[in-house]
Amino acid sequence: MNSIQQLFQQKDKNLLSIYFTCGYPKLEDTTKVIAALEQNNVDFIEVGLPYSDPLADGPTIQDSSQKALENGINLDIVFEQLMSIKSSNKTPLVLMGYLNQMLKYGEEKFCEKVVECGIDTLIIPDLPMVEFENHYQELFDKHGLTNVFLITPHTSEERIKKIDSYTKAFIYVVASSSITGAKGEISKQQIAYFDRIKAMNLQSKLIIGFGIYDKDTFNTACTYANGAIIGSAFIRDLGNNGVDNINNFIKPILA
Repeated sequence: MNSIQQLFQQKDKNLLSIYFTCGYPKLEDTTKVIAALEQNNVDFIEVGLPYSDPLADGPTIQDSSQKALENGINLDIVFEQLMSIKSSNKTPLVLMGYLNQMLKYGEEKFCEKVVECGIDTLIIPDLPMVEFENHYQELFDKHGLTNVFLITPHTSEERIKKIDSYTKAFIYVVASSSITGAKGEISKQQIAYFDRIKAMNLQSKLIIGFGIYDKDTFNTACTYANGAIIGSAFIRDLGNNGVDNINNFIKPILA
């Protein structure tokens, strides 16, 4: 049983996950952000690996990645930072990165480092299903890792059911077909999409992301799923107000 499955055994409603970019706003802030999020009772943390060409990320997260890279972040430093808090951090971490980062670093080495850091769940949004089935499923199983798949309003029912059969953590329900970032209130079309997914009675837990940015959108998302991920809004606040004010962002959402 992985860390996310264990979390769901303790709590399966209104889970708050926060996405952040390693090495942002400052190179050494990775561990500070994780510690602050844990202190503020975030349920699990999505640890973003800065990447020069992020597929799904909007301008806010792209900018944070660029600044982190300018700060000198790389995978070796990320793994060193995560290792330094392994014994103290009790909040499950989910590592989010891109396939090319894993290929460039070396697949086996990447997986070994992730496990060494105490992480067992990955989000690789550009990992093709056929590649997962033909190669990465065996590789991840070998290292005790699980991959989180994303679905969008355009994902076919057949593919959703296949993803459901492979899921060992949760299905990432992308709230819209566009890039990350707040888009205003959740629309009727999105509600219809959430209802459709909920009506499928999938065996997997559901976490909604993209466009979740405050208490109202978080609560709405939790009506249709087990929880939600906030990314761009948190990154924006982190850039404006710094690590020391993370509690001022989190507390109103959980109040």
